[in-house]
Amino acid sequence: MTDKNQRPNVGVFVTCLADMFRPSVAFATIKLLETSGCTVSVPERQTCCGQPAYNSGDKATTAEIARQTIEAFDGYEYIVGPSGSCIGMLHYYPDLFNDDDPWKKRAEALKSRAYEITQFLTDIINVELTNTAFDGTITYHDSCSGLRQLGIKEQPRKLLANVEKLQLHEMEEAETCCGFGGTFCVKYPEISNRMVSNKTDYISASKAQTLVGGDLGCLLNMAGKLKREGKTVDVRHVVEILAGMTDTPAIGGAEYALAKSL
Repeated sequence: MTDKNQRPNVGVFVTCLADMFRPSVAFATIKLLETSGCTVSVPERQTCCGQPAYNSGDKATTAEIARQTIEAFDGYEYIVGPSGSCIGMLHYYPDLFNDDDPWKKRAEALKSRAYEITQFLTDIINVELTNTAFDGTITYHDSCSGLRQLGIKEQPRKLLANVEKLQLHEMEEAETCCGFGGTFCVKYPEISNRMVSNKTDYISASKAQTLVGGDLGCLLNMAGKLKREGKTVDVRHVVEILAGMTDTPAIGGAEYALAKSL
């Protein structure tokens, strides 16, 4: 936990998916951090975290991206992003460099300062968000990287518990993978489709009106499957709920797609 008399200096890692598909997630992240008393910046030099290259075995390209990211966020007390998957990739950076490479030490320093947004709000600055309401029932999906790599499970639920009128209906197998897995869904489409089909069955059985999670890759995958199945479950990133920014259409909504095309 930081000194309450000091404003944490935070650099926001926007992520590719937020930048290209759901900018509201980045804006909601910034709002939450500023409301919590942080000094917030968005470094312009940031790009992809390097996970697609890493998952494809291209260590050289991943190391190049890592060096770019390390330099982009140099000088920030914390690096915070709305994705356990992308922040988890930043935690892999030290493995890309040999022990005698000076970049390894810099990568370890970046890792020690990098947090997923709900993890940062609860575990690092210990805030309790209030004055937010969401009139509806939700179910929560635990993304693989956030859950298994970063230990993110109770943090989003703790924050959501302070949202007025919100009701959480836990689904069966909330911790089970949705089948996206970055390049996994490209390499193994039939297995991926079976996994997301199982997931949408659990979502429907929860009787929740809205599916919520902390990783856009998972949410885009499940939103697409729900839409193809004709199910009327809204899909939103947890930061949109916590920040009270739910005026935009849900992920995959027709109105949102139209707005993006104009």
